[in-house]
Amino acid sequence: MKNRAGEYRRNLTDELQYKSFFPRPLPPKPPIEIDEEAVTLLAKANRIIGVLEGLSRNVPNIELFVSMYVRKEALLSSQIEGTQATLDDILDPKIEENTNRHVTDVVNYIKASQYAVTRLKELPICNRLMKETQAILLEDVRGEERNPGEFRRSQNWIGPAGSTLNNALYIPPNVEDMEVAMSDLEKFINEEDELDPLIKIALIHYQFETIHPFLDGNGRIGRLLINLFLMEKGLLSYETLYISYFLKRNRIEYYDRLMEVRIKGNFEQWVKFFLRATKESAEDSIQTIEKLVKLHDKNWKIISNTGRAAKTIKKVFSYLEGSPIIDIKITSKQLGLSYNATANAVNKLMDLGVLIQTENVQRNRVFAYEEYLKILRQDT
Repeated sequence: MKNRAGEYRRNLTDELQYKSFFPRPLPPKPPIEIDEEAVTLLAKANRIIGVLEGLSRNVPNIELFVSMYVRKEALLSSQIEGTQATLDDILDPKIEENTNRHVTDVVNYIKASQYAVTRLKELPICNRLMKETQAILLEDVRGEERNPGEFRRSQNWIGPAGSTLNNALYIPPNVEDMEVAMSDLEKFINEEDELDPLIKIALIHYQFETIHPFLDGNGRIGRLLINLFLMEKGLLSYETLYISYFLKRNRIEYYDRLMEVRIKGNFEQWVKFFLRATKESAEDSIQTIEKLVKLHDKNWKIISNTGRAAKTIKKVFSYLEGSPIIDIKITSKQLGLSYNATANAVNKLMDLGVLIQTENVQRNRVFAYEEYLKILRQDT
């Protein structure tokens, strides 16, 4: 019986011979069977996505939280690929001076994500959008040999460090097949059908990872597609779903379930895994937003009772929610306040227990909104 996910093709001859996978176009034939367990998971995932969307529409300063979420998702998604960076590295006010390749990886992901969301207003999700986004992801990181912004022109493979075509765990389609498969995927993404959007994006994510069209950044672009698709379909208004934490926590199962589709054509188990990931990630997001809102309200109340200085303190406090680690000089410049006014506000926020000093150095002191960071650091 034919595998409905695709088939292996022989490439080259003799000692150089290897087999690459050629995925069949989506949707799978025969169609995916939605059993009782899948129906329940789908209903729960859709309901919780609805709750997340409703909550994010009613939070007054959601853009600030979203900017922090994007950073967190960027960090987690990059960590799946082996990037060694922490949230504090990404939020360092002197990031320009303290950057390294790991930090650049995450910063590029943030830029790529913001770019893709903006570009989505002009373009549908298509190969062009993916290429443009991937070019930003790889800016100044790994050199030109990775063809940033282009689909690959050579064979790639997946396996542990040092593996070759001979002992790879998985070999994606050869270049010719990859181009056909990406063209098919683009059509599938944009065609109108009866599939529930959550099932559809589960299939899109699987297919993209299976095709692996780039020499670098496939995992991150594939995960970025999830939020983009849900936004394009109107299920989310903002990038509030960070699915990478679930995938990082269940990394081995994630890769095994993708392989299970390629080997056996078993899309059903993958879809259930993806729906579980979506549901749990949305629940995580809701809890985080609720905690951040509660913290905001508590501290806003405290700050509002600071008399004449309240206006400046509020200005600095609002800045903190977008940049929870600050340096007085940079903050005063960003807010258009004098150094002394900013320093006084920072001192007052320290007295109120909102800020703490992180480095015991008199010059260039750095301050952190520790309670806020504690909520965001969770899972990273």
